[in-house]
Amino acid sequence: MNLSEPFIRRPVATSLAAAALLAAGALAYGYLPVAPLPRVDFPTVAVWALLPGGSPETMASSVAAPLERRFARIAGLSELTSSSTEGRTTLTLQFDLDRDIDGAARDVQAAIDAAAGDLPKDLPQLPNWRKVNPANSSILVLGVSSQTLPLGVVYDQANTILAQKISQIAGVGQVFVGGGQQPAIRIQVDTQALADLGLGMEDVRALVGQATVDQPKGSLSGPSESLSLADNDQIFVPDSYRNLVLSRQNGAVVRLGDVARVVESTENVRVAAWTDRERGIVILVKRQPGANMLEVIDRIRAELPELRASISPAIDVRVVLDRSRTLRASIASVDESLLASVVLVVLVVFLFLRRPRAALIPCVAMPLSLLGTFGVMWLLGLSRDNVSLMALTVAAGFVVDDAIVVTENVLRRLEGGATPLAAALDGAKQVGVTVVSITAALLAALLPVFLLGGVVGRLFRELAFTLGTAIALSALVSLTLTPAMCARLLMPPRAAEAPAGGVWRWLLRAYDAALGGVLRFRGLALAAALLVTLLTGALLWRVPKGLFPREDTGQLVGYADAPQSISFPAMRDRQRALNTAVLTDPDVEHVISVMGAWGAGTLNTGEMLVQLVPRADRKATADEVIARLRPKLAQIEGISLYLQPVQDMQVGGRLARSQYQYTLEDPDLHELDAWAPRVLAKLQTLPQLREVASDQQTAGLEVEVDVDRDTASRLGVSLTDVDDALYDDFGQRQVATTYTGENQYHVILEALPKLQATPDELGDVYVRSS
Repeated sequence: MNLSEPFIRRPVATSLAAAALLAAGALAYGYLPVAPLPRVDFPTVAVWALLPGGSPETMASSVAAPLERRFARIAGLSELTSSSTEGRTTLTLQFDLDRDIDGAARDVQAAIDAAAGDLPKDLPQLPNWRKVNPANSSILVLGVSSQTLPLGVVYDQANTILAQKISQIAGVGQVFVGGGQQPAIRIQVDTQALADLGLGMEDVRALVGQATVDQPKGSLSGPSESLSLADNDQIFVPDSYRNLVLSRQNGAVVRLGDVARVVESTENVRVAAWTDRERGIVILVKRQPGANMLEVIDRIRAELPELRASISPAIDVRVVLDRSRTLRASIASVDESLLASVVLVVLVVFLFLRRPRAALIPCVAMPLSLLGTFGVMWLLGLSRDNVSLMALTVAAGFVVDDAIVVTENVLRRLEGGATPLAAALDGAKQVGVTVVSITAALLAALLPVFLLGGVVGRLFRELAFTLGTAIALSALVSLTLTPAMCARLLMPPRAAEAPAGGVWRWLLRAYDAALGGVLRFRGLALAAALLVTLLTGALLWRVPKGLFPREDTGQLVGYADAPQSISFPAMRDRQRALNTAVLTDPDVEHVISVMGAWGAGTLNTGEMLVQLVPRADRKATADEVIARLRPKLAQIEGISLYLQPVQDMQVGGRLARSQYQYTLEDPDLHELDAWAPRVLAKLQTLPQLREVASDQQTAGLEVEVDVDRDTASRLGVSLTDVDDALYDDFGQRQVATTYTGENQYHVILEALPKLQATPDELGDVYVRSS
């Protein structure tokens, strides 16, 4: 059976089919998503719960533990980690790679609902969750700042307007706003003056909670018209709170402003962010899975003028970190390599076939197979990334082989005296089975890559799909278009020219001499082959191994650690010092620095994102820049910054300060607290390791309040009263909420800042007895 005969006898239909394949591939090329690496989605859900003022122990026992018990029952859960800091618990749930993320998210929501009865009653709201992908890093970072407006106003407009508009742009997945908090009214009470009046913080809490409400009021309906009811039940400005009547004593009115300072502030005053050296707000943008990164960034940049026009002109918005810059350079470099490989293959084909018409046939088959591969990649949902383009670069040498085999066999038949049509029919028939067997053998060699599991399989499966598709299309083209072109383009040898005949004869003589020498000394040749094999095995054993090479993406990420007992003002000064030190490096372009880890971390931690100048404009690599910065950073006392290059491939849902993680687990918390520092100290002594750090936070200072329960009972004071009194004074307690058309804003109750400085202030905390 001759598979090629129908195509040889129908050249027009064959040419149209080839043209359709070419057009489809060229069209799909423009629609393929562009990304640094293949899409590797780790089904991960992040859950967080807020309880302002809650200690880490309280958050771990009363919030994290009930949620962990429910989450542990979800099917397909591979890793569950939780972190509890003051006022916040964050849990990260990572599922098996084959687990559907939408189904997992529904299970997480059901678990949260089931745990609601076990959570603290004063939790402001039920825990929130979102789907995340650790491998999906930020593609764009915007710095938002103002020289005149308060930080809370800047954050409000960035969070309420900019973040929502950016989220609506096609291809944008998630938008994070950090470095500030929602505006809030902060009521700071002089507890001594309040106690002198015989009042307690619970009186202030009750007054504020009842003074601003937003309840339905109904409407009036008359014979001809209806009227909706509205009143001034909400308070929005500090003056209105100051004028609230707290009590009447001896005929005198005591207003809230007499015993408290009421100011416009933010919900949490212990977070901060800087763009370079300027305090401001940071917006991180991540793309949707499968979206074209370059197109998404271009769309956001195109919308920036309209985004700036939608907020106050006193607010400045600028792009600080742009992931597309290195990606464009990387993709362009791989494209150049692919083009160079195609050109080299074409030159070799022309050199060895010696006939322009014969050489043209496989040179047409090669780009047709490569372009057709783009069409199949689009159908399979693959992307145009470094791995797939590398596969096509490798495929450039494979896809031309089948066409050369067919062409050379047809040429041999022509040299035997056959007509072009007969030579094409007989030549294609003779090697048809050979082409199919070669293709099957190459695809079988790729089969183990197809069957790889886990992260490695997800990463390299795209390489196998791309390379296998190119090889399969090469066989298809070689059995259809190639023999059809041979029947129309090739001529008998007497009418053909053989350029570079002298060079060709010299190459033949050199090859003949080399082959003869090898055959004469077969033992020596076999010994040399064995020696090369042994040396290859030895080198394979010694070569460094890892999941993926360490990349220079033009960005660095850093995590700062200070003593766990540090205060917010001291940490702020040290974080600024780090910013200044990093910015002094000539290869650093921009620095994004955040304290409080987007409002979720402890006071002694900070994060940093560093944008390096373009690779073409700097001589140092990212690792060399880090090595150059280490001595400068070491001179800053009381804080350490762990820098590492941002990698396109990130595994695991837990952030780390270094490239590798080692996790200690123990059901006994006290035992874990005792052994973790010992393991850390031992690891720090190993010469193979550097910048070893721990995320354990157990060395902070704590004030223990020991309540005399007998005395409290005799005085009619319950432990709930004691906890409420402490929470009112020191917990930044949310006691009321106001509602507007754009957002909701809280009212925060606390003692005066000067009454929250030292443990001595606990002696001035008053609790009302019955």
